[in-house]
Amino acid sequence: MKITVDFEECLKDSPRFRATIEEVEGDVCELESKLDKLVKLCIGMIDAGKAYNAANKQFVNGIRELAQQSTRDEVIESSLTKFAESLQEMINYHTILFDQAQRSIKTQLQTFVKDDLRKFKEAKKQFDKVSEEKEAALIKNAQAPRNKQHEVEEATNILTATRKCFRHIVLDYVLQINVLQSKRRSEILKSMLSFMYAHLTFFHQGYDLFSELQPLMKQLGGQLDQLVVDAAKEKRDMEQKHSTIQQKDFSHDDTKLEYNVDADNGIAMEGYLFKRASNAFKTWNRRWFSIQNNQLVYQKKFKDNPTVVVEDLRLCTVKHCEDIERRFCFEVVSPTKSCMMQADSEKLRQAWIKAVQNSIATAFRDKGDDGEKLDRKSSTSTGSLDSSGEPKERSLKGESALQKVLAIPGNACCCDCGQPDPRWASINLGITLCIQCSGIHRSLGVHFSKVRSLTLDTWEPELLKLMCELGNKVINEIYEARREELGARKPQPGDPRHEVEAYIKAKYVDRRFVRRPSDEELRNKVVTLSKQEKRLSSSSEHLPPRPPPPTPKLRPGSNASGQTAVASGLEARRDSLFCPDELDSLFSYFDTSSKLRSIKSADSGIQNSADGSREMLANTPSNNSLTDADAAESPPMPMPATLPPPSPCKEMVFYEPKEYSPGLQLYWASCARSLPDMAEALAHGAEVNWVNTEDDKRTPLIMAVQGGSLVTCEFLLQNAANVNQQDTQGRGPLHHATMLGHTGQVCLFLKRGANQNAADIDEKTPLAIAVEAANADIVTLLRLAKMNEEMREAEGPYSQSGDETYQDIFQDFTHMASNDPDKLNRYQQYDPQRP
Repeated sequence: MKITVDFEECLKDSPRFRATIEEVEGDVCELESKLDKLVKLCIGMIDAGKAYNAANKQFVNGIRELAQQSTRDEVIESSLTKFAESLQEMINYHTILFDQAQRSIKTQLQTFVKDDLRKFKEAKKQFDKVSEEKEAALIKNAQAPRNKQHEVEEATNILTATRKCFRHIVLDYVLQINVLQSKRRSEILKSMLSFMYAHLTFFHQGYDLFSELQPLMKQLGGQLDQLVVDAAKEKRDMEQKHSTIQQKDFSHDDTKLEYNVDADNGIAMEGYLFKRASNAFKTWNRRWFSIQNNQLVYQKKFKDNPTVVVEDLRLCTVKHCEDIERRFCFEVVSPTKSCMMQADSEKLRQAWIKAVQNSIATAFRDKGDDGEKLDRKSSTSTGSLDSSGEPKERSLKGESALQKVLAIPGNACCCDCGQPDPRWASINLGITLCIQCSGIHRSLGVHFSKVRSLTLDTWEPELLKLMCELGNKVINEIYEARREELGARKPQPGDPRHEVEAYIKAKYVDRRFVRRPSDEELRNKVVTLSKQEKRLSSSSEHLPPRPPPPTPKLRPGSNASGQTAVASGLEARRDSLFCPDELDSLFSYFDTSSKLRSIKSADSGIQNSADGSREMLANTPSNNSLTDADAAESPPMPMPATLPPPSPCKEMVFYEPKEYSPGLQLYWASCARSLPDMAEALAHGAEVNWVNTEDDKRTPLIMAVQGGSLVTCEFLLQNAANVNQQDTQGRGPLHHATMLGHTGQVCLFLKRGANQNAADIDEKTPLAIAVEAANADIVTLLRLAKMNEEMREAEGPYSQSGDETYQDIFQDFTHMASNDPDKLNRYQQYDPQRP
């Protein structure tokens, strides 16, 4: 109940006034006690919430560790990872709720208690003091004797002064009481209402989060029922198999239990044997031996690298050993050493001896094929294009990506509300976001903003470079150019979600704060970008057109029919694909430290020299035209440039257009490699697939290829650029990238679904252009991509291995194109005088 004191009543100092004052003081004292208790309870709640969040974080980390441990089970790994991400977001929502409770309850009410109630207590002290002084003056005035005039006058003067002072203080005291009674209502309600809104936001965010997760949970629920049924069936099958095996009698056939044959993996025999050491003590050790790929090897543990006993079984013999004390021994003798081994039984010894003899016979029959397989298997560069042989990190994740992106000016705070330490990003805008703004960006749709986590998602190198070339400062200069002019308030951390959402929609959907350029400004911008492109074209950074390809020179004595056979053989090989068995040798081809390695496939006909340069080999004719002896006597010959060069992208010439538009700005900015100008053009309404009808209907993506920048291509593709849109010559971005020899861009377009079977008006596909230009890197990428498509369609036995090889090679090229592009500039200008 609100208690107020009448000002007229206070001047009378009546018993009613005193009773009211006493009631108010008791009420205020009780209010202070309740508020102190509420603040302490709020502090306890916040501390308990922080402890809950800390324990919850450990629980979520445990889920992530369990997901990492379950990498072999894709369903468990993906589901647990998604659940951990959702629970982490709920922890973030809880943190926001506790921060709001601290601001609304603890801080606000403590301020009210310390400021307003303190003023009330000070006014009460002064009132009590002046009341006592007034009471004393009244008593003294009443006790003054009538016959002592000077005492009467003194008592009267004191009483008059005291009453005057009492009136001022009592009026101030009553004013303070009434103000406090009025303010207590608004302060308490304001604090609690803010706290309840924080709860409302928290539960809305949780509802939205789990609404997105609900389809996955329903899907897993359906799968779980089937998994329970399958698990019960597997249990019954294993129990039945256990019972069947347990009832078998292996006393007369223990050989099958001691060794294994795995023909699919090339293992002719494997099992435990005792091996006599070559040291002075001649100790015997039990090791796991296997015969595979024409070699005899053994291991101590499964994870150990196999130790090769005999490198080539064709050069060894096997025999019984009856002249030593131990039983069941046999010896494998090679030209350089011998190895004494002991089996566990006579049957096992005979089985091992027979297996070694059969492997020797098989090795002699398949000498050529096995030799090639051994060469490929022993290559040290099958895992990477990097000659060092060390595994490299092809994509960044977690703290590495976070540190690189947050180091950009302006990225340390959320682009839209200023919340520090953001953990999310919009990859097509190139900005960082807090968790609340990232949820709002998701609701806009991917055609406006594509949200990705800086700590949970994996970041490709080209995407990370895109983020580092834009950033919050650059984008806000575009999308908030007129914000202060329009008087729009930018949200702050902790503002209600609906206010932040309205601001973000006005900023990115309606583009209300973007400054529209005048026609003159747009013209100056386009002209400047075109001049900038010319400077880039003349600089050393711009890649030169590829040289004309060399052609085969006929050996002396070759006739016209032989020349026709060579040409037809060349065309046939250009249209062929790598065999699956030749995939391993592709890695050896790109290992620049290898000496005189060559791809055995007739598809490329390119040899790797000691210094890493490539030379076209003379194409070997078919068996009908040249014998093997002739081919051996005729070494590869350098070939003169007689074929026409591949059609280079024409030199960029700036024409005065009929009309200046944001699309034209995007067109020239893409070629000039200026991402801020490209982002500005898109903000002004430029169509990402804008067609320049005055310049062969080229698109910004084709111009980005002309500019030679991988990042500008990635930016356009992230903003929905069409990777297959063609110009008037029928050439898409993949054609132009192939013609200019931009290997990184070719790799990017193939990963984004570019159609490599599309032909231009000259009926040339990108592969045909790459073959004519003698660009082995691009030929390999195109052929591997085509092979991968065919393997997926056929779903043959090599489908999975082909897909893994394809991913491995493409990831290597992506890493080099973004972090070490000089490695891809292997091809120098062709010089006929070069020896």
